[in-house]
Amino acid sequence: MKVVLQRSKQASVSVEGEITGAIEHGYVLLVGLTHSDTEEEAAYVAKKISGLRLFEDEEGKMNRSIDETGGAILSISQFTLYGNVSKGRRPSFIDAARPEQAEPLYDYFNEQLRSYGLTVETGVFGAMMDVSLVNDGPVTIIVESK
Repeated sequence: MKVVLQRSKQASVSVEGEITGAIEHGYVLLVGLTHSDTEEEAAYVAKKISGLRLFEDEEGKMNRSIDETGGAILSISQFTLYGNVSKGRRPSFIDAARPEQAEPLYDYFNEQLRSYGLTVETGVFGAMMDVSLVNDGPVTIIVESK
């Protein structure tokens, strides 16, 4: 499991011109899943993300977590994170989990985030989405399962 986390001031996702999820400030998560990912790994990554201290305190140090700042999460499924471009000019997505495996695990991951009291907005799994965000910092972290 691979998640690209971007701290944002505001973000939204839309499908066919209709907004399906939006947040004011918090994290935008691009979530990629591979064949070997399990619920245990999804729970691990959700716990890690919920506890990260990526927001500044009064002294300007990254010392506050998302729940301490009242932030929310916009979670976007992103199979292209497992695109392999080592050969040729077109990416291979053979390492990305098939939708029938990935979608339930993606849903489980989002529920794990919610279990920490976080507000989680999402896009639509498998849809072509337009994602809009204002990066805060910018701060971008890659979080991977063990």
